[in-house]
Amino acid sequence: MDTKFIGKKSAAAGGWGALKSCGKQLLQSGMPVSGARTMLKANQPDGFDCPGCAWGDPEHASSFEFCENGVKAVAWEATEKRATPAFFAVNTVSELRQLSDYELELNGRLTHPLRYHAASDRYLPVAWEDAFAEIGSILKGLDNPNRAEFYTSGRASNEAAFLYQLFVRIYGTNNFPDCSNMCHEASGIALSQAIGVGKGTVLLEDFEEADAIFVIGQNPGTNHPRMLGDLRRAAIRGARIVVFNPIRERGLERFSDPQDKIEMLRGGATDIAGLYLQPQLGGDMAAVRGMAKAVLAAEDAAVAAGLPPVLDHPFLADHCAGFAQYRAAVEATAWADIEDQSGLSRQDIKQAADVYIRAERVICTWAMGVTQHLHSVATIREIANFMFLRGNIGKPGAGVCPVRGHSNVQGDRTVGINEKPADGFLDALEKHFGFSVPRDHGHNVLAAIGAMLDGSAEAFIGLGGNFARATPDSALVEKALRQLKLTVHIATKPNHSHLMPGEASFILPCLGRTEMDLNAAGNSQLVSVEDSMSMVHGSAGINRPASPHLLSEVAIIAGIAQATVGSSVADWAELSDDYDRIRDHIEATIPGFENYNARLRKPRGFHLRNPAAHREWQTPAGRASFSCPALPEETVHQRARRGEGRFALQTFRSHDQYNTTVYGLDDRYRGVYGERQVIFIHPADLKAMNAEAGDRVDVIGDHDDGIERIARDFRFVPYDIPQGSIAGYYPELNVLVPLGSAGEESDTPTSKSIMVSLRKRDAA
Repeated sequence: MDTKFIGKKSAAAGGWGALKSCGKQLLQSGMPVSGARTMLKANQPDGFDCPGCAWGDPEHASSFEFCENGVKAVAWEATEKRATPAFFAVNTVSELRQLSDYELELNGRLTHPLRYHAASDRYLPVAWEDAFAEIGSILKGLDNPNRAEFYTSGRASNEAAFLYQLFVRIYGTNNFPDCSNMCHEASGIALSQAIGVGKGTVLLEDFEEADAIFVIGQNPGTNHPRMLGDLRRAAIRGARIVVFNPIRERGLERFSDPQDKIEMLRGGATDIAGLYLQPQLGGDMAAVRGMAKAVLAAEDAAVAAGLPPVLDHPFLADHCAGFAQYRAAVEATAWADIEDQSGLSRQDIKQAADVYIRAERVICTWAMGVTQHLHSVATIREIANFMFLRGNIGKPGAGVCPVRGHSNVQGDRTVGINEKPADGFLDALEKHFGFSVPRDHGHNVLAAIGAMLDGSAEAFIGLGGNFARATPDSALVEKALRQLKLTVHIATKPNHSHLMPGEASFILPCLGRTEMDLNAAGNSQLVSVEDSMSMVHGSAGINRPASPHLLSEVAIIAGIAQATVGSSVADWAELSDDYDRIRDHIEATIPGFENYNARLRKPRGFHLRNPAAHREWQTPAGRASFSCPALPEETVHQRARRGEGRFALQTFRSHDQYNTTVYGLDDRYRGVYGERQVIFIHPADLKAMNAEAGDRVDVIGDHDDGIERIARDFRFVPYDIPQGSIAGYYPELNVLVPLGSAGEESDTPTSKSIMVSLRKRDAA
């Protein structure tokens, strides 16, 4: 038994540990001084938008508007290491495939465009013009545009994403598998149904006014650490913070702000959650339904006692549809069912509801702990129902706040990366550009993988990201990519997706967010992004490019477009040389972008108006709409309980990673060091298995499709997690996520609801 990888957890998130980690990352980049100088321009009006996360920037930026994970992201991008053609000359693709994600990306920045040479199993340099010509020739040679898949990562700017969707729609398809399909798709669908807009309704300033903040299925300490500063300030001024999360996450317990000199010198920290509840996996909807039941009971008690009402009756009467039906559904839901499905007691749920009742202004935030379940859309509708009860949408200090992951995943969707585009958007494109747009819905991520597997898709172009590692059912996705006629990856560093080449395969290296993007006249180009609060702001890199052979994402898209569809509809060269012209087209086709170029150059940019935040409801009913389904018949933890030796597994990030990018092998908030193949498990479950910390197991998928799924050689870490549930890191555990298990309505992989069993390995 080896437990040396299990150590002490941080006493609090942030603090000296965060500063030490920042220093370590900058040193590891090989450019500590220039890296530190670069960070001073992160999230500043005259700098670049941090490539880390989509948390909003304050109106009055502090001297330092970055976090530990932002430093990791920038150091990862600004490294001195280079993956040159010489690197690929001495390493075959088969050899590189044996490296871990961390080991592969440690080789540094890509410097030259590359084409796969099958006979030598190596990537060789290729001229940009030749790469564009061959890619265009293959795409034009497909017998149907729908045989190509065009993936987008949330790292792409608004300008790159808009140009990408324009090119692809001129080409003739709506096949836009997108990283949104794997994270917040349920949020967009549910909120569109409930309030008419698929985005959050709050601004960052609302966190300064909220009386209570409910954080559901979210780990800001690792995924968007700057949010902890806003939660800390809210806690200090007396706002109550209620957390629903199966895992005890350090950042939601205590946070030591590295920018608070007194707190740092004293070694202190601020308590974040006043109430921390740990539901079973998949139990969030039942927990929220239970809070609603408690609120309605308090309303009845208040009326009976002649006290002021608990519900916001004017809001319900003037702005809502379906309240009576929802109330009947709640009253028909038994407390026994709520307790069993949520894994929480009636007393705990009522305690959370009491916080809600006492607060005049409430914000509810959530992330992928909510969205990656079978019934995620229904759960988010339930959250909206709960917020409607006391009018907590459309007033200062209140609202819904789905917190996105990558820095522009929300913006990409806003500017047209959508496999199911709205007719109004397509009409605007058709009118403005004068071409017939494709109207049939295209493929999302799961549909794209299915099409690649069955041969109906023959080409894949990835605008950023690491498709093979981000998606579920890793072995099937690798097979799907390798049987294509064409794979193209626009990237900054080598990753495992590049090692699954099709018949013709290209790696096209692009500029990073921190690097200067100069046009032909030598002028710096400005791009834009949209954060989780619908703020659109500019970003201009300040560092010299890692290689003179790099092109911007916009220039690469323009080059492929010119070679594929020509310039009869759009002058790609002009657009890639002046991003203001791209923004003119966005302004002409997408509402909310009036005076785009002028407003973008103001400090902090501008806000895209959200009608629901003004109590304007663009729903079929013209009102905020309640939903009233019964609770799920059975959740993943209830199914696991029916079978001996079965567990409900969720995947998540370590503290040393962002999405599929692994910065290091430590997870100090959870007390794991130098190891990623771990399974977090309740001590009582370990004891029941006659196992101990550090014992090795294989994790075996339990899905009824006849496919064997095994994640081999993982080690146990005892942890504060509900019995019957286990957790571990992706992408290592993505091999267990079945393509055939997806969210109802959202079609999002159920990465937080995986049924598995555990098989002990020999100690040897």
